[in-house]
Amino acid sequence: MGVQVSETDVSVTPVSAVVIMAAGAGTRMKSAIPKVLHKVAGQSMISWAVDAADALTPQRLVVVVGHGREQVSAHLAEVAPHVVIAVQEQQLGTGDAVRAGLAALGEVDGEVVVTSGDVPLLAGETLAELISAHRREVNAVTVLTAKVPDPTGYGRIVRDADQVSRIVEQADAGADELTIDEINSGIYVFAAEVLAAGIASLTTGNAQGEFYLTDVITHARNSGGRVGGWLLADHLQTEGVNDRIQLAERNAEANRRILRRWMAEGVTVIDPATTWVHGGVDLAPDVTLLPGTSLEGATSVASGAVIGPDTTLIDVEVGENATVTRSHAELAVISAGATVGPFSYLRPGTELGAGGKIGAFVETKKAIIGAGSKVPHLAYCGDAVLGEGVNIGAGTIFANYDGVTKSTTTVGDNSFVGSDSVLVAPVDIAPGAYVAAGSTITAPVGPGELAVARGQQRNIKGWVARKRPGSKTEASARIAQEQGLGAQEDDK
Repeated sequence: MGVQVSETDVSVTPVSAVVIMAAGAGTRMKSAIPKVLHKVAGQSMISWAVDAADALTPQRLVVVVGHGREQVSAHLAEVAPHVVIAVQEQQLGTGDAVRAGLAALGEVDGEVVVTSGDVPLLAGETLAELISAHRREVNAVTVLTAKVPDPTGYGRIVRDADQVSRIVEQADAGADELTIDEINSGIYVFAAEVLAAGIASLTTGNAQGEFYLTDVITHARNSGGRVGGWLLADHLQTEGVNDRIQLAERNAEANRRILRRWMAEGVTVIDPATTWVHGGVDLAPDVTLLPGTSLEGATSVASGAVIGPDTTLIDVEVGENATVTRSHAELAVISAGATVGPFSYLRPGTELGAGGKIGAFVETKKAIIGAGSKVPHLAYCGDAVLGEGVNIGAGTIFANYDGVTKSTTTVGDNSFVGSDSVLVAPVDIAPGAYVAAGSTITAPVGPGELAVARGQQRNIKGWVARKRPGSKTEASARIAQEQGLGAQEDDK
């Protein structure tokens, strides 16, 4: 039934197996997506469950799927390829789900942990403490329990001194049992032989006509085994998700916990109520997050950086002392001391060098922008390689797509591109070159050259009088001419 170890030393003997139940239909979610694939803090609920289970370093980890099995299995193959998939063909209760899991495991000795795919707040440390209690008390079964404000819908824990005598499901509970506020979390540690024998003994003689895993508790007691109940003070870890309301509640709680952890480690969060940080994000001390910030995926932010307000970063690397203001970026790198925003859009493949700038109303895509280079305003910079110290004028367009092929433009070190220019890819502008404002560049520009590609200005005398007679414009022009204002040149 497992060896006794100290309360803090639970890694001496890894558990034999973990079975995660994830076969439910989740009909109250009203979703085409299986319930366990809905995300909390940027990560699917089933992947949170796998992460918690992995903290036990199990020899084998089984996920029991049913509803939406193809989607769940494909997701697990991507995020957790080490898990074994078992299929519960019919939804006949928790006991039947575990039976399917055991069938996939084959011969098992030692301890089997059973948990659920829809309790995203459950921590690996909690499972480790549960294992420790199980071993310390030499239990046949240990149940993770909690006291909750509203136990409606949960199985109630009926105790006999320091043991659990039975678990009564809501539908089968009497009036006295319904007053109990200690509930079954649906998370257990079993001695493998006790679980196998208990599963084999299950019947459907209950109000739901299902195979209850909780009946294994009664079987264990009747067989002389000790059944412990380990009461978890943090009851929110046991809260499942059955509808979109609960999903939002778990997201909010997960975010609150993530932010508290980062603030304890030296991150300043000005307004936690409007700041969202995913579980995979990494933040350094002295980062500042302003209101309306959302950091998602595998984003990392180095010390001294200021993010926000009103900024979303998805899988973005931000260097030391950089600032990102009112912008959206995805799969991008923002180097140390660089500035982004406001109202910038950094698409995948953008790399902004140290001290560089991507300014207001600028969009970039697959753009490598060298140290100290600037794309300050109102520009599109796509499929581009900019050297160091480059300045791109307002309104410049990197015309990277001809309708068939996307091509690259290069701009060398310390070159200057004037406002309202179009650089038609593929084209190379050498280091130390200038492009005159308003030019459309289609050919290479050499070092030290000034490229001018625009039509000569023509002023057509009398055009307004001929083409817009009687208009306000014509009246203003006539008055100005009478007063001798403006240029008086011949047609060109």
